Amino acid sequence: MFERFRSLPTTVRAVQFTEENKDRVFNSLTGQHAADFEDGKPIVQVTTAHGEVAIVRLGDWVVCDASPGTYYPVRDDVFRAKYA
Repeated sequence: MFERFRSLPTTVRAVQFTEENKDRVFNSLTGQHAADFEDGKPIVQVTTAHGEVAIVRLGDWVVCDASPGTYYPVRDDVFRAKYA
């Protein structure tokens, strides 16, 4: 009944959110987003293509979604395992 499928290779636009570039990353985002702090560390809240708010923490990657002005966060270990 179940068949096997493989994921097609994809190219994404992304940047890692670090202490050094946090201001540049925030200023380069379009659409609805906000800067905040969590446990004293900077975070960015971005809007996903589904209209949900997602949190990007230091070390995470901000990946541009297909819809303009929408993004999604990917943890560093997951990003490095999936993207080259």
